[in-house]
Amino acid sequence: MAKIYRDSDADLKFLRGKEVCIVGYGSQGHAHALNLKDSGIDVVVALPEWDKTSWEMAKKDGMKVVKLEEIEGDVIAMLIPDMVQPDVYNRYVKNKLKEGNMLLFAHGFNIHFNQIVPPSYVDVTMVAPKGPGPLVRRMFVEGKGVPALVAVQQNYSGEALQRALAYAKGIGATRTGVIETTFKEETETDLFGEQVDLCGGVAEMIKMSFEVLVEAGYQPEVAYFEVLHELKLIVDLIYEGGIYNMWKAVSETAKYGGMTRGKRIFTENTKHEMRKILKEIQSGEFAKEWILENMAGRPVYNKLLEIERNHPIEKVGAEMRKLIPWLKRE
Repeated sequence: MAKIYRDSDADLKFLRGKEVCIVGYGSQGHAHALNLKDSGIDVVVALPEWDKTSWEMAKKDGMKVVKLEEIEGDVIAMLIPDMVQPDVYNRYVKNKLKEGNMLLFAHGFNIHFNQIVPPSYVDVTMVAPKGPGPLVRRMFVEGKGVPALVAVQQNYSGEALQRALAYAKGIGATRTGVIETTFKEETETDLFGEQVDLCGGVAEMIKMSFEVLVEAGYQPEVAYFEVLHELKLIVDLIYEGGIYNMWKAVSETAKYGGMTRGKRIFTENTKHEMRKILKEIQSGEFAKEWILENMAGRPVYNKLLEIERNHPIEKVGAEMRKLIPWLKRE
């Protein structure tokens, strides 16, 4: 069974009197910085000079902001995108690390795949909330928390886990629960989930089912509601109570049709491909591919993103969402 830490297992004293430097002020950086500050921790935000929007937002939020060249702190949290972390680390962080400092991440990619190799005299930890930054902030403000993962890659101080748990408590995660893991497990399962299920798998399922209905002569608007719009309602049921909770909530016809036909879509061949994708992640093949793609200026990434943007379901969806007043406008 996984080890789960809660509020009583974490103590902010391990961060008291220390300065936490949040590198980046995006989705996670913004939430972590504000939550830690509200928890009474000394926080500074480090940003590139050209990022005027983030500078203005951080200043407006009352944060102390410094240039990347001025990075300092007892704890340095790397909360900028994975693809720019190595460059920022090598240029601005590496030579600033002092004995006993803690280098913290919210995702294990660059440590696990050796794109960042910290010195032996610092702690290397991870606190990875299982939710987007805005939710991390909103739950904290409401006195709640978003669950998180915690991992220790390097324990120089002997207190790396306690420090990481203090950080997790500072952002509100221990209010719900923090699961102990490793950089390897977090990185590989995170990539697998994104590629096979959460992003890649579900997007292809939606587009393909939309295409089948439209090719068969059904109205695109009706197809959109059936294969995309209603998906949220089903996922909400699963999210709230598990898969069986969804089966309990849908009609008898939906139950029978789903249970007898679903396995014809997701077959042993599908599982075989999933295993292949997992092996590509575990071997570092995917990481190498993504690193090279960034080095080349992301030609494949940009082309695929353009194809996604121009898929017919996007045009239909934009019009259909105008009919739903409670949705945020695009």
